[in-house]
Amino acid sequence: MSENGRKTSRKSGLPPGALIHVGSKKVDHVKVSVIDYNEDIYSEKICEQPSDCFEFKDSETVSWINIDGLHDTEVIAKIGNHFDLHSLTIEDVLNTNHRPKIEEFQNHIFITLKMLGISKNKTGIVHEQVSFILGKNWIISFQEQEGDIFDSIRMRLKERKGIIRDKGADYLFYRLIDTVVDNYFYVTDYISDVSEKLEEKILISPTQESLREIQKLKKQLINLRKITNPLREVVSTIEKDANDLIEESTGPYFRDVYEHIIQINDTIETQRDMASSIMDLYLTGVSNKMNEVMKLLTIIATIFIPLTFIAGIYGMNFEHMPELHWKYGYHIAWGIMILITLIMVIYFKKKKWL
Repeated sequence: MSENGRKTSRKSGLPPGALIHVGSKKVDHVKVSVIDYNEDIYSEKICEQPSDCFEFKDSETVSWINIDGLHDTEVIAKIGNHFDLHSLTIEDVLNTNHRPKIEEFQNHIFITLKMLGISKNKTGIVHEQVSFILGKNWIISFQEQEGDIFDSIRMRLKERKGIIRDKGADYLFYRLIDTVVDNYFYVTDYISDVSEKLEEKILISPTQESLREIQKLKKQLINLRKITNPLREVVSTIEKDANDLIEESTGPYFRDVYEHIIQINDTIETQRDMASSIMDLYLTGVSNKMNEVMKLLTIIATIFIPLTFIAGIYGMNFEHMPELHWKYGYHIAWGIMILITLIMVIYFKKKKWL
């Protein structure tokens, strides 16, 4: 059983809201950072203690509290309790095996989804769970480890580019989700490149390694579908349900995210069909390769049939066989067999069987 499976099984029989981290420890210490801003001010802060971010709960400015590391349940619980987060929400944050979901409460909205990327050696797709909680003037983001795809948002906040500093926390909420979704396009582009290279490789020579790569590709596409398909319902819920925490002017932005998710899902379905086509191409290539081998063996066997017939006749031990007493009988037999072989090879080439 995997490590995640063992940790999930430890929750069996425990009451709802029991805080157990389901996942791998990816950082040594939980890191809490805060970006606080409005139209006129901007500040960044690294919190030495979890309680250092508590002051931003009732701030009039917009505060983005980012937490890297989920293994320390006491720290996560302490922050969750101060911001009046439901115990089930904290439990979902700690469970990194969750499918994308949304939950709406009276004072906050909770969303969890997967942040995708390409491995450093570009041999596969890596994913990390990220959760966002939207409050009145604050957002809390929970990540498994340091390093993410939100540097462009941090830069725009710091340099006051665009309208992000003029908007509220709900707009920042949209930008974070939109950035995660937009990064899915890079992943689908990577899958398309892998599929094209694999198809070219199989056209040249289908091998057992190619079969393993096809299976890996199909598994990646299944996992992608599990990640992106539920996200459509998540964003649709934000777009359609009225909520005091999301302004009406932000609704069209979430509608745009919804359309991107539809496009990503369609791309993944197309790539799954392409993976199936590559598998068919592999099977066809293996079959053709086997047919070529059988064809060659059949031609060789056909050439040896008349030669075997001649050798069989003169290999009989009858006493009265006039040709056995010919002075040049041995050489004549060889000449006839070589001539027959040449005639058959020329005929096969003329028919383009060779």
